[in-house]
Amino acid sequence: MARNNTGRKRVTSYDVARAAGVSQSAVSRAFRPGLSVSDKTRDKVMKAAKKLGYRPNAIARMLITQRSGMVAVIISSISNLVYPELLSILTEHLSNRGVKVLLFTLDESDQLEPLLEQLWTYQVDGVIALTAHFDHEDITQFEAHNIPVVLYNRQAPNHPVNTVNVDHNQGVRQLVDHLVSSGRQQFLVLSGPGNSDVANMRREIALDQLRQHGFDDVPVLYGDFSYESGKECLSEWMREHDAPDAVVCSNDTMAIGCIDEARVHFGLKVPDDLSVVGFDGIHAAFWSGYELTTVRQPVNQMAKAAVDILLERVENPDAPPEKRVLAGTLFQGKTTHH
Repeated sequence: MARNNTGRKRVTSYDVARAAGVSQSAVSRAFRPGLSVSDKTRDKVMKAAKKLGYRPNAIARMLITQRSGMVAVIISSISNLVYPELLSILTEHLSNRGVKVLLFTLDESDQLEPLLEQLWTYQVDGVIALTAHFDHEDITQFEAHNIPVVLYNRQAPNHPVNTVNVDHNQGVRQLVDHLVSSGRQQFLVLSGPGNSDVANMRREIALDQLRQHGFDDVPVLYGDFSYESGKECLSEWMREHDAPDAVVCSNDTMAIGCIDEARVHFGLKVPDDLSVVGFDGIHAAFWSGYELTTVRQPVNQMAKAAVDILLERVENPDAPPEKRVLAGTLFQGKTTHH
């Protein structure tokens, strides 16, 4: 046994292997999730390790494998209540694969460069990006550093890159069709920020589908995905206009803000006076005070897909980019007429 700086003997994988009657490689596999080892062997290794007080050395493993065992998750600080659930699920899926998470929060797109410098310093094995916008130049930087990246609910039409998306096209069109079929005539669209790929995509799909039904020149107001901006957008509209009878919101959080503003400050009944739809399927959307009509994203399946795609590229850097699109589920709540 080697000795640590206290003079006590440091237990090594060799000691565990000898005590368990297995090879050192079997000990290594037993401590690395996802690697092949029989339950019997793993049980013997774990019992011997516990008895000897053995813990694998992460730094030594990194030197051997040339990997940090860390994945960076980049999120935008723009308010979006889908993130807490998503981050929890992403962390669980990565932890089950023996990977640690480094979380980075981005306030504005111009802060991406210093953030990327931190990523290169940490030598992360890969990145899952939930930021508002990722452009061609950003993606090429990852390629130059040989770090695979997966864009979550983001598009990069002019660049081959790994992406996992909910089917925005299907979901938004279903919401618009539902409003039109219920007899709504005066529409207002509350969009997320103009620098958000998701907001731009959902807004343009909504406007296109409304045009398909003969509703041209539908007004648009811009918020930032937050509850407050949902309230402010409706209030701004109501200062100079009559109330619309249907509002299409970029996400659930803005929709909930819009509903509260309509009820509290303008005395509007939802859905009798005003129908409201959102998108995402956050927990609050299903609270009894709202029961929002929305499209619920398959968050667990999307998170698992992002992790699977990323770690496949960590193992096989030459694998071609993959794009996965998963369908959301239309939930017809109590904020629209059926």
